[in-house]
Amino acid sequence: MRTVYALFGVSVLLFLSGVSLAVTGARASRASVPVAHPAAAPPVASVGHIMQAIVNPAAEQVFGAVSTIVTAAGTEEKQPRTDEEWEAVTASAAVLVESGRMLLADGRVVDGDAWTSYANDLIGAGAAALKAAQARDAQGVFNTGEALYLACDNCHRTYQRTE
Repeated sequence: MRTVYALFGVSVLLFLSGVSLAVTGARASRASVPVAHPAAAPPVASVGHIMQAIVNPAAEQVFGAVSTIVTAAGTEEKQPRTDEEWEAVTASAAVLVESGRMLLADGRVVDGDAWTSYANDLIGAGAAALKAAQARDAQGVFNTGEALYLACDNCHRTYQRTE
């Protein structure tokens, strides 16, 4: 009778070991299934397209968001006042950050030095404007104007093509 119990015990242990191996194998095969990552698509738009259709409208929105107009009739302080106006400035500032990143994409970088620096300046100025717009800080948006202007002007003096 002892032999029967011993064989039964060994059978149970073998069965449990087999189940354990099957579960472990299933988990391992599920974890090792490669995840397909789409290949990075090559850029389609030229730098000129990005400037004309994306950067210029966004920069104009940020530049024009806050101003002081002094005339003989008096002083007019312009700044975003409604949720929609603030959202437009916020979106434009975010677009400037993303545009700088687009300028750093493979196929668009002209050289590794000044081009990269100017694109990073655009990203930094856009990020500062974004932070100010998200905080609804009109003076902060105004203060980012110089950094944004210099980022654009420095790059244009070096790379802008006249055609």
